[in-house]
Amino acid sequence: MMMNDFQQLLQAAGEQAEPQRLLFVFARADLPESPTDDQRDRHDRREGGTLSPVLCVDKLPAEVPSFQALASESTTTGVEWDMVFVAAMDGRAGFAPTTDEATRPLRLMVNAINDGQIGRFAAFDRSGEPIQFY
Repeated sequence: MMMNDFQQLLQAAGEQAEPQRLLFVFARADLPESPTDDQRDRHDRREGGTLSPVLCVDKLPAEVPSFQALASESTTTGVEWDMVFVAAMDGRAGFAPTTDEATRPLRLMVNAINDGQIGRFAAFDRSGEPIQFY
């Protein structure tokens, strides 16, 4: 489901039958090794490049009041990023997954992004606008 905005994603997470834990992987768009002129041009237009996960975190929806709050918190790390990928984990029996339970899914999410398998995640640019990949 394509989210129209980040707030809609937060609202949808709060409306699920089981409590959710949100998984965030921040990524930077870099030039590939030995880029062609076309690849450089596309990267300069912010239309291409290779995605490199640089930071990940898990949070309960209640811990993320807005995209601006998430982006602001990320600046405290000093890590530069261009987009954030988001996924959610279902809880069980009325309890949200713990941070420990999120460790492996976050690792799998990073691996999927490294492998270019990004279609199953919501993605947002630095201003919180949804990104659609073609």
